[in-house]
Amino acid sequence: MLGTGGLVLGGLSIDSALYAKSKKANDNVKVGIIGFSDRCRGSLIPAFMSHAEELGFEIVAVSDIWKRRREEAAAYFRNNYNKEVKLFRNNEELYESGMCDAVIISTADFQHATHLVEAVKAGCDAYCEKPFAETMADARWALKAAKESKCIIQIGSQRRSGPNYQAAYDYIKSGKFGPIVMVEMSWNVNQPGRWRRPALVAECREEDTDWKRFLCNRPHEPWDPRKYLEYRLFWPYSSGIPGQWMSHQIDTVHWFTGLSHPRSVAANGGIYLWKDGRRNYDTLTAVMDYGPEGTDEGFQVLYTSRFTNSAGGVKELYFSNGGTLNLDTNEVTSIGGMKAKDAAAMGMEPNLLETFKLPTIQVATAANTGSDPITSLHMRNWMECVRSRKETNAPVQAGYNHSIATMMTNAAVRSGEKVTFDEKRQEILAAGKVFEPFQYI
Repeated sequence: MLGTGGLVLGGLSIDSALYAKSKKANDNVKVGIIGFSDRCRGSLIPAFMSHAEELGFEIVAVSDIWKRRREEAAAYFRNNYNKEVKLFRNNEELYESGMCDAVIISTADFQHATHLVEAVKAGCDAYCEKPFAETMADARWALKAAKESKCIIQIGSQRRSGPNYQAAYDYIKSGKFGPIVMVEMSWNVNQPGRWRRPALVAECREEDTDWKRFLCNRPHEPWDPRKYLEYRLFWPYSSGIPGQWMSHQIDTVHWFTGLSHPRSVAANGGIYLWKDGRRNYDTLTAVMDYGPEGTDEGFQVLYTSRFTNSAGGVKELYFSNGGTLNLDTNEVTSIGGMKAKDAAAMGMEPNLLETFKLPTIQVATAANTGSDPITSLHMRNWMECVRSRKETNAPVQAGYNHSIATMMTNAAVRSGEKVTFDEKRQEILAAGKVFEPFQYI
């Protein structure tokens, strides 16, 4: 039996009353893997395992609807960690077993919301990969379920755990940077194979998986191994660029400013080069207006991404009248700030920021990122919060907010309309009407 006082575990001060799920204070938190994906095995599990012994966690189970992935999971844990895990054919079986206190969700983009709802209804804390959702109906459903639960949730927006991003947040909040006047973001690669799995597609058979469960609440389509394995190329299983890449970068805008979503978005794009049957674009540009509703205050965000030429790479640039905050070089400079001669012409004072260095740490952007430092810090933050029951760095509301921005972009580029957000109804509007996402399959 636990007493009413506190205890210390792994350097954390923990109130014993918070151990409702544990029989003993030193019990390990038992974690299940929902979806044994490349991202999970290549980054999330190594990040988790680097902290597991210290913080008292262990992976005990894997749920995956594909037989091959279950077999790979068993071999992976046996060969890398000398450990046997329980294998489940689906999430229902895993939750019915009652063996997990928490789960790591790393499934297809459109499934995240559904799988998070399943987790919290089973009373499991969750680390849930981004994007949080790809339709507003899914987003509202998952947000409601999460907030009604007492579960600890970390959305996989790992920038929020990066020391450089945290320093940038503190700097902007201090007022020294001045009002943001514009943000430019890019994510450019030259990778025809990005999100392609041709060899694996050739080996994937319908009888070895569960196509109906895979589709979740999406309109029925006949079995297609490409959509099963290369889902990021096919709407409505993923929005592609917005859900995968923009979700990371636009989240920093919300975090730094306290704004929940754009006031409006205009966008266009196309499949200009990689004409391989995909539905999602290989090039996309969006222009977003941000600011308090009902005011003319605010700033513009320009977001661009392409698969066809890597020039420019991955950039996040914040501009004020006094200079630039560059999250690629991790520094604040006076570049672009108002110089003396320009100020004098208008009877004003010059406005130039002093150079300020942020902590140097890079966000991994390769297809298989491995256990990069920020993901490791982000995973640790979730694990510590599972123990302490404190809010994580990327709580569920952050995921909901980034999804509004990515879904507004997806709606704008597919409908060809400038889209807005109805705050009261929590709906995306295109040409004044509620955007119907499945109309554009």
